Amino acid sequence: MTVEEVGDDYTKDGTVDLRGNPVRRSIRGRWKACSFVVVYEVFERMAYYGISSNLVIYMTTKLHQGTVKSSNNVTNWVGTSWLTPILGAYVADAHLGRYITFVISCAIYFSGMLVLTLSVSIPGIKPPECSAANAENCKKASVLQLAVFFGALYTLAIGTGGTKPNISTIGADQFDVFDPKEKTQKLSFFNWWMFSIFFGTLFANTVLVYVQDNVGWALGYGLPTIGLAISISIFLMGTPFYRHKLPTGSPFTKMARVIVASIRKAKAPMARDLTRFHELPLPDYERKGAFPILPTPSLRFLDRASLKTGTTHQWNLCTITEVEETKQMLRMLPVLFITFVPSMMLAQTNTLFVKQGTTLDRKITGNFSIPPASLGGFITLSMLISIVLYDQVFVKITRKFTGNPRGVTLLQRMGIGLIFHILIMIVASVTERYRLKIAADHGLIHQTGVKLPLTIFVLLPQFVLMGMADSFLEVAKLEFFYDQAPESMKSLGTSYSTTSLAVGNFMSSFLLSTVSEITKKRGRGWILNNLNESRLDYYYLFFAVLNLVNFFLFLVVVRFYVYSAEVTDSANEKEETKVIDNNNE
Repeated sequence: MTVEEVGDDYTKDGTVDLRGNPVRRSIRGRWKACSFVVVYEVFERMAYYGISSNLVIYMTTKLHQGTVKSSNNVTNWVGTSWLTPILGAYVADAHLGRYITFVISCAIYFSGMLVLTLSVSIPGIKPPECSAANAENCKKASVLQLAVFFGALYTLAIGTGGTKPNISTIGADQFDVFDPKEKTQKLSFFNWWMFSIFFGTLFANTVLVYVQDNVGWALGYGLPTIGLAISISIFLMGTPFYRHKLPTGSPFTKMARVIVASIRKAKAPMARDLTRFHELPLPDYERKGAFPILPTPSLRFLDRASLKTGTTHQWNLCTITEVEETKQMLRMLPVLFITFVPSMMLAQTNTLFVKQGTTLDRKITGNFSIPPASLGGFITLSMLISIVLYDQVFVKITRKFTGNPRGVTLLQRMGIGLIFHILIMIVASVTERYRLKIAADHGLIHQTGVKLPLTIFVLLPQFVLMGMADSFLEVAKLEFFYDQAPESMKSLGTSYSTTSLAVGNFMSSFLLSTVSEITKKRGRGWILNNLNESRLDYYYLFFAVLNLVNFFLFLVVVRFYVYSAEVTDSANEKEETKVIDNNNE
C-alpha cells in the first residue's frame, strides 16, 4: 500500500486496538471480526435459554412450587437478568470499556452457571428426589439448597448484565459508519445478529430441554455450562481482530449535568444566536473520532444548559453536543414505555404457555413425547424464517415504494409487531377456552396429573405467531435503541432494549399475583395450581385488551417522535460548526 492508501485504510469513527492505537479497516473489524462475535452468541444463547426455557418445570417438579409462585420466580429472575445490563452499560461506557467489562462479566457468568449445575447434581445440595405420584407429600428443599440454587441463578444474572448490553455493541462497533461499504453492511447486522441468537435458542429449546426432561437435570445443566465455556473461548480467539471504542465517561453523569444546568438557568432569557451557546472546537471532537451534534428544536428547555451566563462550572455549563445527546436519550423514553406491554407477553412463553403444555397429550410416536418447553423452539423457527423473508423479500419490495434502505422505518416495523401481539393473545384465549371445554367434556376439570385427550400442538399457533411478532418488534427494538442513541451512549441505548424485557417480566409477576388474588376472592380464580379449574382464557383476553390500548398509545408516540440525525450528517455540517467555533473564539 502507498502512504495515501494506508492513511485511507484507517477507520474514521474513533475505534482503536486494546492499546489505544488507531486501527486499519483491512486488518480489524468488519465481518471477519463479527464472525467470532456471532458464533459466541450462538453458544451463549444456547446456555442461557438452556436454563430459562425449562426453569418453570424444574421449580414445579423439583422444588414443588405452585403455578403462581414458580411463574413469578422465573419472571423475577428473567427480569433481573434483563435489568442488570444497565449497570453493565454504565461500567462499560464510563470506566472499563466494552471489551474489558464483557470479559470480566463472562467470568462471573460462568461461575454462576458452574454452581447452578452443581446445585442440581451433588447430593445434599440438590433437592431430595420425589416421585410424581407422591408429589403432595414430597420433602421440600432445605434453606441451604434453595440458597445455593437461587444464589447461582442471580450470580448468573449479574454476569449477563455485563455481557448482554456490550456484546451486540461490540459487534456493531466493527463497522465504520463513515465508510459507505461498511455502513451498508451494518444495516443488516442486527437482523443476522438476531438470526444467530435464535440458532442457539433453538438448540436449547429442543435438545437441552429434552435432555432435562428425559435424562436428568445434571446433564441438562452441564451441557449449557460447557456451551458457555466454548462461547467465551471463541470470543477471546477473535481478540486480535476487534475494533474498540474508548470509554467516554458516565452517560448518567452527563445527562444529570444537562438537567441540573438547565434547571439552574430556568429563568435565564433564551437566545437565538448560536454564539450564545457553548460548544467545543471541532478539532477536539475530531481527535476522538467524533463530531459535534447540531441543535434541534425539541425539548428546548434543556438548551439552557449550554447557554453562556458567565459561569463555566461543569454543572452550570454544558456543550450543545451534551445537550443534544441527553435529548436523544430522553426522546426514546416514550418508545421504551410502549415496549413494556409486549415484553409482558414474551414472559408468558416460558411460564403459562409451558404450564398449559403439561396438561396436554405430548406423545408423538411410540414412547417419544415432546417436552412442553420445546414448543419454544417453534418461536425460534418462526422467527428465523420470518427474519430471512423480511430481509430478502419484504425489505426489497417495500424499498421500491418508500425509498427507505430498511424498507419501512424502525417504528413502523415495531408497530407491525405490536399488532401481532394483539392477535397472539386473542388466539391464546380461544385456544385455552377450547382446552377447558375438552377438560369439562371428559370430566377432568378437578383431576390433576391426568393428560387431556388433546394434542399439545393445539398450542402451536400462539408460539408461531410469537416468533413472527419477534421478527418485527424485537429486532426493530434492539436496532432502534442502538441507532437512536448518541455515539457516546451506545451501550446505554442498547440497555434500553434489555430494560424493556426486565420491566415486562416484573410487570408480569405483579399482574399474575394481583389477578390471581383478586379473582380468587371474587369466586373462581383465573390462575390456580390446577389449570383445568383456572380461567386462563379470561387472563389472555385481558392481555389482548391491554395490547390494544398499548397500540393506540404507540400511535400517539409515533406521531410526535422525531428521529435523531445520523452521526454522518453531523460530519457533513463541518462548515456550519466551524462558523460557531470561530465565533466562540
